Amino acid sequence: MEIIKGKSILNKVAIGPILYHRKTESQVKRRTVENTEAEISRYKAAVKCAEDELKALHKKACEQVGETGAAVFEVHMMMLEDADYRDSVLNIIKNQKTNAEYAAAVTGDNFYRLFADMDDEYFRARAADVKDITDRLLKILSGDAVESGFLTKPVILMAEDLAPSETVQLEKDMLLGFITEQGSPNSHTAILARSMNIPALVSVPVKESWDGKMAVIDGETGTLYVDPDEKTLADMKKKKLAEEEKERLLQELKDKEDVTLDGTKVKLYANIGDVSDVAEALKSNAAGIGLFRSEFLYLEKKTYPTEEEQFAAYRQVAEMMAGKEVIIRTLDIGADKQADYFKLKKEENPAMGYRAIRICLTRPEIFRTQLRAIYRASAFGKISIMFPMIASLWEVKKAKEIAASVRDELKEQGVPFGDVAIGIMIETPAAAIISEDLAKEVDFFSIGTNDLVQYTLAIDRQNEKLDQFYDPKHPAVLKLIRYVAESGHKYGCTVGICGELGAETDLTEEFLKMGIDELSVSPSFLLTVRKKIREIDLS
Repeated sequence: MEIIKGKSILNKVAIGPILYHRKTESQVKRRTVENTEAEISRYKAAVKCAEDELKALHKKACEQVGETGAAVFEVHMMMLEDADYRDSVLNIIKNQKTNAEYAAAVTGDNFYRLFADMDDEYFRARAADVKDITDRLLKILSGDAVESGFLTKPVILMAEDLAPSETVQLEKDMLLGFITEQGSPNSHTAILARSMNIPALVSVPVKESWDGKMAVIDGETGTLYVDPDEKTLADMKKKKLAEEEKERLLQELKDKEDVTLDGTKVKLYANIGDVSDVAEALKSNAAGIGLFRSEFLYLEKKTYPTEEEQFAAYRQVAEMMAGKEVIIRTLDIGADKQADYFKLKKEENPAMGYRAIRICLTRPEIFRTQLRAIYRASAFGKISIMFPMIASLWEVKKAKEIAASVRDELKEQGVPFGDVAIGIMIETPAAAIISEDLAKEVDFFSIGTNDLVQYTLAIDRQNEKLDQFYDPKHPAVLKLIRYVAESGHKYGCTVGICGELGAETDLTEEFLKMGIDELSVSPSFLLTVRKKIREIDLS
């Protein structure tokens, strides 16, 4: 038996034989050409063909994992149209009088190295996306078909790397899990795996000799067992059965109340990224939407979403939630969430840079468009607005001033809108410390623990080298959360948690004792947190 450690993508167990996926690499040879215009035409035709393939993949991914999980293919289409990438290919063809395959391969290698060598984990993960689109172009130019449909029995798939397009084309019924040598937990492939509920490990030094051997992925510990002994296999089978039984029992909690043993009622909300996520929230009977990440409407587009496009999305969510509260976080672009058309300059420290409310207050035309769409949608359900990345009192006052102006404008135009509560995210230590002052200005607080931990501990949460230093349960973080809860309640604000700590069930009781009114978690964690709430006695 071999025991190997990797990085886990999903906290689940997979058991089955390994299938080693040997990729067929396109052999690119350099040829001198006289008619460079013909090569340029070949390249442009290949780009068009690649776009058609990506549109088909996007449609399939939407059906399997929803629009958020499928957004990677929108990103790939944007990369295909990237001016720097395109100009590099065309310049190589023209200046070196070479074939389109060679020009695309050289450009792909250059851009891959550019991203792979960056310090930022998010941009390093994008290197795989560059390789994916380049490989797609090369296969089209060489006449090779993109591989799919090669799984004929249930297996744990092993490869040096899997591109997002390969992952979504895999037969889900035949895929028990996958192991890759390359990739990161933040890659698009990892995001797809989580959306598809597939156990996976990355950063595993794969061996071709494992092909055909029985293996176990333990997602909880990030461990791979190859050719496990009888005891290990039996233990892992028990663990898998326990997982399945836990899922079955959790489903029995679907229609139960979110109330503690002593009768304290808790608002258990869901975090969503787009309209398609609402179905999962409803399936577990969420009391509302505590965080609608509106930036995904921007990330999925090639240009600014119009007021009508945003209105349609917000209205649909409000109607689907049928009177339950929907808290829409205003645009939180920047840092690791980039959209090319915003033309944001590269920053040395983007997490502390030009992002979220800072963009909205300095580009009010974008902000007003979004606010108009939100207020219009509020006529169709219970909608609240939440401003992210607040650090100062003046930011809240300015944002409220713009919101009031939008309301006045809609009123003058005779456009109906509802009674919209206004809140802020507490995700900077500054906001936590002045939370008494902020509470006088808003209706509610929602504590974004992901960024609050990052800024309190001065740790980049995407830097894997700092994993041992990243402590989301640090006493300083918990003290700030307690203080925010006390400050909010002192001035009549409700206080919720919408970051990942909200799903940490070993902290649920402590949060409720602090007086936290609402926990908002990913839909997949709703039933687990509900179970914990119903076991707590606060008396």
